[in-house]
Amino acid sequence: MGSAAQDVQLDNFQNIFRLDGKVAVVTGGSRGLGLHVASGFMQSGCSKVYITSRKAKACDEAVAALNALPNKAPGAKAIAIAADSSKVSEIERLVAEVKKTTDHVDILFANAGATWGERFETHPDNAFSKVMDLNVKSIFYTVQKFEPLLKVRAKKEDPSRVIVTASVAGIEVGTLGEQATYSYSASKAAAIHLTKNLAVELGPRGIMCTAVAPGFYPTKMASGLMELSGGVEELAKMSPNRRLGAPEDIAGLVTFLASPAAKHLNGSVVVTDGGSMLGRHKL
Repeated sequence: MGSAAQDVQLDNFQNIFRLDGKVAVVTGGSRGLGLHVASGFMQSGCSKVYITSRKAKACDEAVAALNALPNKAPGAKAIAIAADSSKVSEIERLVAEVKKTTDHVDILFANAGATWGERFETHPDNAFSKVMDLNVKSIFYTVQKFEPLLKVRAKKEDPSRVIVTASVAGIEVGTLGEQATYSYSASKAAAIHLTKNLAVELGPRGIMCTAVAPGFYPTKMASGLMELSGGVEELAKMSPNRRLGAPEDIAGLVTFLASPAAKHLNGSVVVTDGGSMLGRHKL
């Protein structure tokens, strides 16, 4: 056993939450949770952050805002590459574009997603397929196609990271009724289980895989459902901490999962909902 003097001297602890020099890719990064996380990456030391989503204009606007951040790391650069993550051919093109300006990727935040709300009796087949394709199938193929870049600098003591956006809807029952989210809930449960499978497959290659499961965060995708559920103030009352998620909450969590502080987390699923999933029926 080591002495007390050895035990209190933690290895490189002053930099344990930093991402200095890391290269990150954020899918669904032009708005909402993806953009919040990209901002956290830029301010935590990443040298390059690739932003991708389906719309080129949205990507360009996001990148302009990120590159104008006053607190970004010196020399940090955000790069826009528009791509439709629901198509494998587009994911392959995305990887090819990323390879033009880097020979490796350290962090992949697989965040692109979609939802659909409709009653049980009329929930359409095409919508179910669209949501499952983007929220599950695209995660697998995005990780598969980026794996060669993710393992370039991956080491046991400095692993690369895959972080998947799931949802509390994939852990408990999601929204039911007139705006039921059957496909979304099923897709997020699948995304969680996929993350666990990827963690076992890729862990020996030096790639740690984790998932985050957000509750309600005020974003464009969630806004409609939030209004139908009573609005921000009513939803906040349902949470033990009496508020909804804020940009720094998701940015801080994902940045932590990408940092050296989380290098021993693999296959983990972190719920970020202020405790609302636990307390909603007791308040």
